[in-house]
Amino acid sequence: MNDSTIREKTGHTLPALQSVQGSFTSLDLAIVYLESHPGSPAGETTVDQAQLVRKIDRHIVPIALAAFTLQFLDKFDINVNSQYAAVMGLNQDLKLIGNDFNNAASAMYIANLIAELPTGALCITILLSKVDDVSGYIVQKVRPGKWLGFNMILWGVVTACMAAVNNYRGLVATRIMIGILEAATAPCLMLITGMWYTKSEAVIRFAIWYCGLGIAQMLGSLLSWGFQKVHHEALSGWRNMFLVLGCVTAATGIWALCSMPDSPMEASWLTEAEKRVAIQRVSVNQTGIKNTHFKWQHLRELVLDLQIWLMTCLIIVTSLTSGVISFYSTTLIRNFGFSPQRSALLNMPSGAVSLLSCLATAYIAHRYNARALSMTVFCCLAAMGSGLMSFLPSNQRAGLLAGVYLVNMETVTLFLVFCLTTANVAGQTKRVAANALISGAFSVGNIIGPQLFKPKDAPQYIPAKIILLVTEIATALFAAALRVYYGWQNSVRDKAFQEELNQSREAKPDNLEWRNLTDRENETFRYKY
Repeated sequence: MNDSTIREKTGHTLPALQSVQGSFTSLDLAIVYLESHPGSPAGETTVDQAQLVRKIDRHIVPIALAAFTLQFLDKFDINVNSQYAAVMGLNQDLKLIGNDFNNAASAMYIANLIAELPTGALCITILLSKVDDVSGYIVQKVRPGKWLGFNMILWGVVTACMAAVNNYRGLVATRIMIGILEAATAPCLMLITGMWYTKSEAVIRFAIWYCGLGIAQMLGSLLSWGFQKVHHEALSGWRNMFLVLGCVTAATGIWALCSMPDSPMEASWLTEAEKRVAIQRVSVNQTGIKNTHFKWQHLRELVLDLQIWLMTCLIIVTSLTSGVISFYSTTLIRNFGFSPQRSALLNMPSGAVSLLSCLATAYIAHRYNARALSMTVFCCLAAMGSGLMSFLPSNQRAGLLAGVYLVNMETVTLFLVFCLTTANVAGQTKRVAANALISGAFSVGNIIGPQLFKPKDAPQYIPAKIILLVTEIATALFAAALRVYYGWQNSVRDKAFQEELNQSREAKPDNLEWRNLTDRENETFRYKY
């Protein structure tokens, strides 16, 4: 977006930005908005920031929580339905044999991973285009709030269509479509949360919408228990379940499409003074809000950034456990000797552990600024759970159940990595690419996870449990390494800043936080850990 484009769109020449080095395309659209919509200081002082945050929470958090809950609820329901075949009839109806279910579970995440590629191709197309306003046009047509709602509507429709599936191929086809459509959820929510909240505020909000994992576990178990009692000649219980959930998901998508704002600048429920305060509040993040200009140097930096690869490896190993929780927790409980219906109910405490762990970790991370340390501690507790599952004798059902529940503590790792990515990766191109990479890494782990549970190892699945124990220890080590890296980087920057301060008294350039600089390019940037 050049000077003439800004003047044409806003009627302003942005005099306050004329001193900023670099082109206008490097500027965040938030500072462009502030300069093109000048407000009165008196009007902004009347805005109560605490009340403003509560107003933002009412419009953002419920939709984010609903989206994440429904995404995981879909995963848990395919889990419980496939394992209660004798009662609900999915295996018989679809004639699943051998490794069919594992392959269907992995197929969804393969599609989820591949779904990230069109975003990269789109960015390259925009970059190579000679049309000045293509990027603005694309962003206007495909915005994070609208994109989230649109994908939710479609995945709800596909989920409902699972009620009509009659064979293995139909199951795989619908899971692939759902995997493609669900790929937008986490990246969109990460971008939206980063737009509206400061780094310290974002931890609590990430935790709240990530509580959808625990809610889905409890709700999914309860729904399974209830639908096992549904007997109908035309539609079996599992078909009714997917039909209902598909309709609920599509309705929630319509809600998101109509209500989720794409940025503070476009929120119809904020006054002009509130928009300005909402933008100025998050300037302390130094990560920007919105910039449509693609930068190749941001991608080069991403590839060479050690924090990105530490988080990527961490997500891959921890999502192996996530795959177990999503697809095999009820199988493990049933193999302890419980009936299908009781297994569904006994899986509900797993959700409670996930939910309470998220809230406890969010408090610790927010209160003591200990995100990476929290990951390390909770992964060690999850490793204890895997140890109990792996080495306790089969007649120790209470200890085995405790192991299943403890494993759920590792789920906090995922939302804390989301927090770290949003807080510590700056520069719009780098941040969007990092979000896609982290989401892709989550898919890689979930592709591998279901394949660990081979039918030949049933009913104990000891090799898979031992692999989980190893990966949980590896996750703790990666989290500890991330903590050391961030502490080292901050100390190096503090030392360099002090030396520069002693040698020069030059003031910090204006609007540094809005120049679309990466965390490495911005010398004043400090990492949260």
